[in-house]
Amino acid sequence: MNLLAVTAVEKLQTLKPEVWLKIGIAVFAFVAVILLWRRVMKMNKFIVAIIVFVSFTVLFFSWVYNRSEPAFLTPLVNIIAPFLPSGVK
Repeated sequence: MNLLAVTAVEKLQTLKPEVWLKIGIAVFAFVAVILLWRRVMKMNKFIVAIIVFVSFTVLFFSWVYNRSEPAFLTPLVNIIAPFLPSGVK
């Protein structure tokens, strides 16, 4: 059993600093999301709905303008794109 623990520790020690940085950022982001979620749950739901709607609208129009939408939304954006300005020539 001791041999397995040493091997795992040795494997962790061989990880590059960039990997540890990414792990640290992921942990920090997870904690930030939990704290933000708790704060949002205390807010008025109507205001939260307005903020979410405006955020997704801005994101969607950015996708349409730059044509950088996810692949599963391309058929929908192909229908909407001719009616909106586009940054892609």
